[in-house]
Amino acid sequence: MEAIRTAVIGGSGLYNMAAISDVETIDLDTPFGAPSGAIRIGSLRGKRVAFLPRHGEGHLLSPSTLPYRANIFALKTLGVRFIIAVNAVGSLREDFAPGHIITPDQIVDYTIHTRARSFFEDGVVVHVSVAEPISRYLRDLIADAVETVGGKVHRRGTFLIEDGPRFATRAESHLFRAWGCDLIGMTAAPEAFLAREAEIAYASLAHVTDYDSWHEAEAAVTSDMVIQTLATNIETVQKALVEAIAQLDEELETPAHSALDTALATPRAAMDDTVIATLRPILARVLGLDTQN
Repeated sequence: MEAIRTAVIGGSGLYNMAAISDVETIDLDTPFGAPSGAIRIGSLRGKRVAFLPRHGEGHLLSPSTLPYRANIFALKTLGVRFIIAVNAVGSLREDFAPGHIITPDQIVDYTIHTRARSFFEDGVVVHVSVAEPISRYLRDLIADAVETVGGKVHRRGTFLIEDGPRFATRAESHLFRAWGCDLIGMTAAPEAFLAREAEIAYASLAHVTDYDSWHEAEAAVTSDMVIQTLATNIETVQKALVEAIAQLDEELETPAHSALDTALATPRAAMDDTVIATLRPILARVLGLDTQN
């Protein structure tokens, strides 16, 4: 199969877009289990793009139990270099209104460490830098695309990730605002950090569905509210994705693509060969290995 350089992680409204043609569906397995669902590969504006349903077909998987490692590893084995993640989010700011799109530049990981957060455990130790967890190139690309299609976009924001599946209490929502967070969601961590370990550039197209639970003049967020607002946001999100992917330079080298150059803590001679074999698609470049053997 030809290498797929670009992937979109999101829901059915994305991989069923009319603009996608020549669709094939593939099932992959990984050392970390199966991904959330079958991956659809289709042609969009002259590029072959992989679409991965984050919550599975029919939205069956909870944010706290998603197979994050399997999802990113599967995309890496396809040759993916860029991931655009579509996230429905709550706003922690008055001016980030429902219907607006944000391209966050920072993440606060407020999950409680029950999610598998790294590909690297015993045998090969890696400390990857995520001081800038989101690709600046992809952020700008998405923001420009949103403006081109007539959407309202905010080009920076701090994205707090909670475990879920419940929504935040009002006290938590006010706390997150006091911390300086702008958005709240449930799935960008550890997704963004695993993408960095896999040397894939990652950015979020975050579309606001609600004001979480802090806003005294607005109803507190409910699942029904999110679903209803998703339906109104989806057209802008789809148009922006098509425009962004059309402009994406799939061969561009960004800092994410060499993230492991300064991250390996274990000397090559001491690395566990079994771990190297398991993580070959991720380690091949930095260790000078063939990806297929």
